[in-house]
Amino acid sequence: MEIAIIGGGNGAYAAAADLTEKGHNVRLWRRNVEAFGSLLNTRTMKVKDIDGVREVRLSVVSSDLQAVVTGARLLVIPLPATAQASIAKELSPYLQNGQVIYLPPGTFGSYLMSNVLHEAGCTAEVTFAETGTLPYLARKHGADTVSISGRATRLPTGVFPSSRSAYAFSVLQEAFPVIEPIRDVLDGALMNAGPIIHPPLILMNAGAIEHFNRWDIHGEGTQPAIRRVHNALDGERIAVREKLGYRAPHFPLADHYNTTEGDEWMYGLAAHQKLVDSADWHESLDLYTHRYMREDIACGLALLVSLAEWADVKAPIASGLLAVASAVISEDLRLIGRTLENMKLRHLSIKEMKVMLEHGIGVTA
Repeated sequence: MEIAIIGGGNGAYAAAADLTEKGHNVRLWRRNVEAFGSLLNTRTMKVKDIDGVREVRLSVVSSDLQAVVTGARLLVIPLPATAQASIAKELSPYLQNGQVIYLPPGTFGSYLMSNVLHEAGCTAEVTFAETGTLPYLARKHGADTVSISGRATRLPTGVFPSSRSAYAFSVLQEAFPVIEPIRDVLDGALMNAGPIIHPPLILMNAGAIEHFNRWDIHGEGTQPAIRRVHNALDGERIAVREKLGYRAPHFPLADHYNTTEGDEWMYGLAAHQKLVDSADWHESLDLYTHRYMREDIACGLALLVSLAEWADVKAPIASGLLAVASAVISEDLRLIGRTLENMKLRHLSIKEMKVMLEHGIGVTA
């Protein structure tokens, strides 16, 4: 299958390497052509994982968005949620009927990007899908090397509009066989692990993060008190899911930490231990700019808080963490974040939301 990978981060490089090894023709795009380094000319990427180090050769490596997108059946966009609106606008002239756009994770970016395309006058019939995490635990090591310490074993994924789910999953599962169909993209957005795992880790470790040049939030920073907050916050997420009629499995974050028992989480058993053992997450963290703040809190956690208020579900932990984060960076993230209000969806009833998610932009009950 012809697959376009949009982005130059850890998830994009891991997807490019992994999907190439699976036999797909992969085109990799990033805006900054100089950042490709030797990869631009050689199209050869090194991948490190449990099986060792090897090279894979991509079909196309380019900063020409039209060349990369044209003819691709699947577009994989593992960009931060903060980049979704801008990339949708850039994509709008080049999209073609029948293309599937996959956001791992999405943070309800499917609706956001679809709305941007609609406003830009894009007439191509494209279908969006999103899941709750990247398909890979990965970190780039240089301009042409990616280390993959884990691969997702389950990817609960929703489609927008959900009326096209059968078609979308026929495309998606060819690339990612571990995808598990769920009801719609809001179902998928409420599987997002980032807004549950990362806010307590960076906010409750804020002093250490600002003191030390590098800090391993998954090793040094994951302590019992923080895990208890994780569990309480995740309980609020699951309560919102249940109020909106989404059924189990809810992929509780507690399963991320299981080593020998319990339901298998998105990365399988002992996923947390894989993070710690890789040492790839011992990194420098800027609380003002890091994606854990700008994506997982300003987009994901703000969305959860607004959904809870809209659905009349009590979420004091989520609301409190959002307020603390706002104080830490001196910005009102409830006001400027990715909320139902800011996406102009707050007026919809739950029934109207379901209809819109099934049929697409501009449709209500």
